[in-house]
Amino acid sequence: MGYYVKVEPTVNIYVEDVNPISEKVILFVHGWPANHKLFEYQFNILPGQGYRCIGIDIRGFGKSDKPWDGYSYDRLADDIRYIVETLGLQNFTLAGHSVGGAIVTRYMARHHGYGVSRLALFAAAAPSFTEQPGFPYGLKKSEVDQLIRQTYQDRPQMLSNFTGMFFFQKLTKPFSDWFFQLGLEAAGYATASLAVSLRDETLFNDIGKIQVPTLILHGVHDRVCLPLLATVLHQGIRNSKLVWFENSGHGLFWEEKDKFNRELLDFIG
Repeated sequence: MGYYVKVEPTVNIYVEDVNPISEKVILFVHGWPANHKLFEYQFNILPGQGYRCIGIDIRGFGKSDKPWDGYSYDRLADDIRYIVETLGLQNFTLAGHSVGGAIVTRYMARHHGYGVSRLALFAAAAPSFTEQPGFPYGLKKSEVDQLIRQTYQDRPQMLSNFTGMFFFQKLTKPFSDWFFQLGLEAAGYATASLAVSLRDETLFNDIGKIQVPTLILHGVHDRVCLPLLATVLHQGIRNSKLVWFENSGHGLFWEEKDKFNRELLDFIG
């Protein structure tokens, strides 16, 4: 079931809601530069195990409205708060991949974990996607600058290049084409603006405010959010569990989908 939630007078966020009668809720927030369809291989399985799976398209991406601005972590976390309140979600699991992991981390700090009983971070772009003084574990800012330039100059080529960086395992041509099309569903300016947030925003002050049990899943071959980010998150978040995916890059939800689904279900209970 799909519908829209208004988060600003002129901005509506698309919500995909599967098995809405269940009280065991997982809210998924996707990564850059795709949309909620990234979690297709979770939505295929988890509702059959009794879970309500809710996927949102971040503003500017997928089926959501595409305003010119509003791509800061604060604004995107506020969008989640509107959705949580509108749907009346309580005692739910909040899950984020890549920049979605950064956004849900900001949600936990900015909104004091409102309604969340458990947090799941998948290849999260936190506490910083890029290298910072005293923090050498992210991408170089110049690498993100290049992604932004390519987005404005030749976005299809950028997406094609990024597909090869995203996954560790060999892709079929149809799957690669499918992933490529997810990126094209976004607005180009939204893709670039969110990359600016990835480049410039940090979450060092946020991770220590997380008070709920947290699952951290990360591929050892990740070239987008480097593996050491997961180690830092695990050290900084009390009551966290870190699970490595030995045969995955950034796309661990597909590359080791069975293990991914099993670890998530075991964590939620």
